[in-house]
Amino acid sequence: MTRLGDLFPAGVITGQHVIRLYRIAQEMEFAIPAVNCTSSSVVNAVLEAARDAGSPVIVQISHGGAQFFAGKGISNKDEKASVAGSVAGALHVRAMAEHYGVPVVLHSDHCAKKILKWFDGMLEADKAYFKQHGEPLFSSHMLDLSEEPIDENIAICKKYLSVMKPMNLLLELELGITGGEEDGVDNTGVDNASLYSQPEDILKAYKELTPISSWFTIAAAFGNVHGVYKAGNVKLHPELLGKFQAHVVKETGVKSKKPVLFVFHGGSGSTKEEES
Repeated sequence: MTRLGDLFPAGVITGQHVIRLYRIAQEMEFAIPAVNCTSSSVVNAVLEAARDAGSPVIVQISHGGAQFFAGKGISNKDEKASVAGSVAGALHVRAMAEHYGVPVVLHSDHCAKKILKWFDGMLEADKAYFKQHGEPLFSSHMLDLSEEPIDENIAICKKYLSVMKPMNLLLELELGITGGEEDGVDNTGVDNASLYSQPEDILKAYKELTPISSWFTIAAAFGNVHGVYKAGNVKLHPELLGKFQAHVVKETGVKSKKPVLFVFHGGSGSTKEEES
């Protein structure tokens, strides 16, 4: 029996390999796990687990995780430490993934508007790596502008997608708010209605970004929440994602029944006691 991990080259995969992986997951109805890593030890543990499972994995580096990777001895003025830590983490993943024999999607997580200098710094590293190796350092990056007005959110995403396209980089954008708290972003007090994306917003993003590049994913909100909370306190409605797909198909006439690549954020319920 062929394992999923055997369908892709070992090491960091980019461009068409990432799209193929996501389409296989979409068609066969499973998700690729994504793990935020804060140190080389965490990266190694994730790579080992993926190897033992025979599965590709998404290794993510968040803003705070990147700063931790760099160490507290470096100032984070103008996102210096977070950029340096992201690059160091990415280079470590690239150095080790082949040894573990694991296909890896190397991704940055949750970049808000106030820390766009971090995003810009990673893109500069991607450009330098691309110039030398013919592919970007990372596989993809996430812009989380869900706190901004939808028009501004999409406009900024379009600008960055245009920069990323020549390097075969994928963009993840967030529409609707993922509740809870993660990496300093606290949405624990948001109105419950904000935890659900609207089909019109999904359609708008799809129609405006596709002419630039089809290589983007959408983190849509369907009641999912980051962090620790008791099971049952959060009402997940994943069926909304199917309705979003149907709305895009109806309004655009696209032949695919699942034109949008969706990303899931958060969990399904846990408590600190259960985790200990």
